[in-house]
Amino acid sequence: MSRWFNTAGPCRADKHYMLSPTSRLPDLETIIEQESYFVVHAPRQTGKTTAMLALAKQLTESGRYAAVMVSVEVGSAFNNNVDAAELAILGSWRNLMSVRLPKDLQPPTWIYEESGQRILASLKAWAQVLPRPLVLFIDEIDSLQNETLISVLRQLRDGYPIRPESFPSSIGLVGLRDVRDYKVASGGSERLNTASPFNIKVSSITLRNFNKEEVEELYQQHTEETGQIFTPQATATAFDLTQGQPWLVNALAKEVVEKMVKDRNIAITKEHILEAKEILIARRDTHLDSLAERLREPRIKAIIEPILAGLELGDIPNDDIQFVIDLGLCKMHPQGGLTIANPIYREVLPRVLTVTPMASLPVIASTWLTPEGELNKDALLAAFIKFWRQHGEPLLRSTSYHEIAPHIVLMAFLHRVVNGGGTLEREYAIGSDRMDLCLRYGSVTLGIELKVWREKKRDPQNDGIEQLESYLARLGLNEGWLFIFDRRKNALPIEERLSTKVVKTENQRDITVIRA
Repeated sequence: MSRWFNTAGPCRADKHYMLSPTSRLPDLETIIEQESYFVVHAPRQTGKTTAMLALAKQLTESGRYAAVMVSVEVGSAFNNNVDAAELAILGSWRNLMSVRLPKDLQPPTWIYEESGQRILASLKAWAQVLPRPLVLFIDEIDSLQNETLISVLRQLRDGYPIRPESFPSSIGLVGLRDVRDYKVASGGSERLNTASPFNIKVSSITLRNFNKEEVEELYQQHTEETGQIFTPQATATAFDLTQGQPWLVNALAKEVVEKMVKDRNIAITKEHILEAKEILIARRDTHLDSLAERLREPRIKAIIEPILAGLELGDIPNDDIQFVIDLGLCKMHPQGGLTIANPIYREVLPRVLTVTPMASLPVIASTWLTPEGELNKDALLAAFIKFWRQHGEPLLRSTSYHEIAPHIVLMAFLHRVVNGGGTLEREYAIGSDRMDLCLRYGSVTLGIELKVWREKKRDPQNDGIEQLESYLARLGLNEGWLFIFDRRKNALPIEERLSTKVVKTENQRDITVIRA
């Protein structure tokens, strides 16, 4: 059987298409030679575990070190019980080491001393009998919390001065976050906010995404093994949509070659990749689902909500900005400013927020479709006006993202429309003060702009028309819709303010202004 694109667990060269697992890591061997302790943090499913497993294997096979990767995840079931957590962690380590290390490098019987000292004592006893320096990579470190997390970090710190003869020469903590963002319920904080329990680290290292050439190299492995070609446009589209996020790169290809285009004589095209993207987003696989779950966290909401609304970030702590970057949700744009990490995430985040409003929507007859199944824009607008008059304001309370509640409800309505066979694309950015939507259904393409009339601000109609005209020009359209949602305290009742009118621009485009 040929290899396949992997989307679950560490990669194996004999089973999966994969790049050199350590090529995206900086020179860790220098840090290890200097007997340093360090942190490796990167978003989920970017290749951390695969890379560190490979590095441990290389170091051990070099004959210079006894290196192994272990995990503390089993201890997370006992985050307030150090005694039980230590026993679970050490038992898990012994099981892993019996598989990952030669017998002559495996640890002696663990020394089970008093609670809070077992990891320190066990690693000390092991290092003292090893003929080589011990190197330990500890995965899922940030799955630990509270007393257990503090205890483990302090035991590692306490052993640091007696390395390398009596403690691991080098230790790497591997997880989603840097040390200061490890969760701990103490002192009224939900985060550690400091590196002090592990203040011996010399470096915090992150794992970058694939670059364009690496995506091409990965997809070429499938071509060489099966003969099935990814066209240059398909590969370029995959990179543009994912920005090299490893799970997304693999997931797109896996969906296409295993489900959509099983005939190896058919080349993979840009259209196949775009269709796979829609399938992944609609299906909300585990990776995308766990990403979406983050939107509930207050410190993440404080950043994502203004991005979606096109507002300025305001007074957001630097640590919180770094946190969403470390999680892989956002990145810094080359020209400055925080942006969503890639186009697929940019689609997923607002779409996730429409789930509750969509579930709350009443049954709506598809009065916007012609007998031939084409979209009638006038009928669609009439259906929305009727829907908004009856259900709009109650539905605004169904989302916790109040700044963009109108956007979310409108998108929920439009998703009901495109579920019959269309797509809804979004554009938004910090400071733009708008969200642009492009609805495609059959032969119809509709450009839409959403603006909010906020307290103590002027009527946004003129700015909205100017911005929408620019958007329509990029889409090659001569008409579009501008929604203005009046969110001021003294706004007229919905029955009085709900209206539509058509404005002809200087460039002879017809803008339908909908006030809601």
